[in-house]
Amino acid sequence: MTQGDHSIGKWISIIYRYGQSYIEKRLQPYNIGSGQYIFLLILLRKDGISQEALSNNLNIDKGTTARAIQKLEKEGYVVRRVDTNDRRAYKIYVTDKAQQIKPILYKVLSEWTKILGTDLTEEETTIVLSILKRMAKNAAQFMAQHIE
Repeated sequence: MTQGDHSIGKWISIIYRYGQSYIEKRLQPYNIGSGQYIFLLILLRKDGISQEALSNNLNIDKGTTARAIQKLEKEGYVVRRVDTNDRRAYKIYVTDKAQQIKPILYKVLSEWTKILGTDLTEEETTIVLSILKRMAKNAAQFMAQHIE
């Protein structure tokens, strides 16, 4: 095996790119791209949060969040309203159109999870999830200590 075959980051990156491509294709009929669905997912769970809270929740910069929200707003999935407590900030609310595609969005993500888990036992799935969660925690801790 080459050194690249031992790179955890390489395999995570490959899975991520395939996942983004799958989700993009499945959500294309709804004009939701791979850059917007993650924001919509959070908003469907936490309707009425601020753009800043959305950015912080996803650990994504404010500019990327603003562009994603603009696209979702243009497509009729969300509306932005000035925060009554802070006139400089906006709260984001999902529309009925977003609520209507919620089951579709969840189905697409569930399908991708099933695809990833094909041929894995229940025990292997549990182990993979545990390891990935620890790796995400390691990455977050490192970034908080060394980068920010």
